[in-house]
Amino acid sequence: MTDNLGAWIAQSLDHTPRDAALFRRALTHGSHGEANYERLEFLGDRVLGLVASAWLYRRYPNEPEGNLSMRFNAIVSGEACAEIGRDIGVPAMMILGKQARDDGAQGSDNVVGDVVEALIGALYLDGGIDVAERFIHRAWEQKVETLTRAPKHPKSALQEWAAAHRCKPPVYTTESRSGPHHAPSFTVTVTVAGRGGGSAKAEGTSKQEAETAAAITLLGQLT
Repeated sequence: MTDNLGAWIAQSLDHTPRDAALFRRALTHGSHGEANYERLEFLGDRVLGLVASAWLYRRYPNEPEGNLSMRFNAIVSGEACAEIGRDIGVPAMMILGKQARDDGAQGSDNVVGDVVEALIGALYLDGGIDVAERFIHRAWEQKVETLTRAPKHPKSALQEWAAAHRCKPPVYTTESRSGPHHAPSFTVTVTVAGRGGGSAKAEGTSKQEAETAAAITLLGQLT
């Protein structure tokens, strides 16, 4: 591990690693070789889920399960993880193959978010749950503390709007998929049929992300 990478880990993750190779692996994309972040991402996703669930359970003792689930989904989403990654400088530290770099993987929410989860997995293996929890609490504190009420997912909000205005439920259509496997781009159109309804199109790095973006766009037009 280079001194630069070691200093970044200490500053951004608040941890001095015992096994530096874990963190290099967490930052390595599959396009660079077999020793990549995928297994660590699998682990880190579960660690993040456990820590976030316990945090929300304690932070909002009077909220029902449904509200806690909406809060949870908002703070552990791929987009939220990518925001955290950009806040701590993950894109500049990622180790990518030439093709992935040329294809823009460094700017992909999916990839940056996956690397953040992999780093959490590395923290857990290297320092234990307390070290991983310390990083998560520090990095996610603003998201948890400023979320004054449980958010409503844009797709749910659009469906409720359609019902309230006596329109048909939203229909999502995948118009196209482009880009390489590791950095795909989806184009989705959402349509609400009926008086006062409409349609909107949006792109995303996954079908879910594109559908959510389309719902947000259409809600902006209708409300």
